[in-house]
Amino acid sequence: MSDVTALGLPIANPVIVGSGLLTDQERNIRRLIEKGAGAVVTKTIHPNPPEGLDERIVRLPVGMLNSTTYSKRPVNHWLRVLRSFADDRLPVIASLHADSPAELAALAKDVEATGCRALELGISCLNEEDGLEDDNPDRVYAYTSETRSRTGLPMSVKLAIGEGLQDRVRAAIAGGADAVTVSDTISGAAVSPATGDLELNGVFGYSGPGIKPLVLAAIWQLRRRGIDLPVLGCGGVGNGRDVADYLRVGANAVQVYTALHTDMYQTLERILAQTRELLDPRTDFPVPGHREPEGAVT
Repeated sequence: MSDVTALGLPIANPVIVGSGLLTDQERNIRRLIEKGAGAVVTKTIHPNPPEGLDERIVRLPVGMLNSTTYSKRPVNHWLRVLRSFADDRLPVIASLHADSPAELAALAKDVEATGCRALELGISCLNEEDGLEDDNPDRVYAYTSETRSRTGLPMSVKLAIGEGLQDRVRAAIAGGADAVTVSDTISGAAVSPATGDLELNGVFGYSGPGIKPLVLAAIWQLRRRGIDLPVLGCGGVGNGRDVADYLRVGANAVQVYTALHTDMYQTLERILAQTRELLDPRTDFPVPGHREPEGAVT
């Protein structure tokens, strides 16, 4: 696979490990990069993560529900770890959120001082505050623009698919985003066969194979409507074909996460091997960033 760039980071392949419980530890992040990940996104760093929540995951036949929010590790811990990653020139993207645009901007400035080279704004966690979502373009613009005013680091804004996605993407662009990550988890629920109640006692974030067709459609529609900034596709990636599909519809790189909850390192190596084969120059599959999706408006 040819080298590509994601948020200014030179990466060896377009497969990025997304943010989540698995990327809450320095050891895991380093090992994932050793195993070949193009880059790794940290679990979302937050100055004041919620306390007292029952944060769990439930495995489903077609993915996973989770009620998790942000890393419980203090900001100072992450600043030290990010400085270590920067010293070793590792392709790590810091996922950040905060309770207000000003707090997020201040956090981004502190992260930039570590030498970290790229950010993802994880502003659409629907497991927070009774289902907070990024459904307001004004909110997206406020967080993005305030952060941009305090840092020059390349940054992607992570957004969930759904109504008004195009308006939210344009708000991120207006606020100074360099890319968008599509999609964050979407609302999901499952009924416990044992109790008849909802698993996790409510509606929380769903991720897995079921989301992939929806995210493919969303990215394809964004490209058709003239959105040309880089897109990191995310949702339901479990093999190399999924990676190739995302690149086909216009993603510039692809995040994998949920599938890694089973045999994390072996699964990543399998996806990378399959992707390498499908993106071989002798095939018809594109190198990311070198093909306009059919019907795109420029």
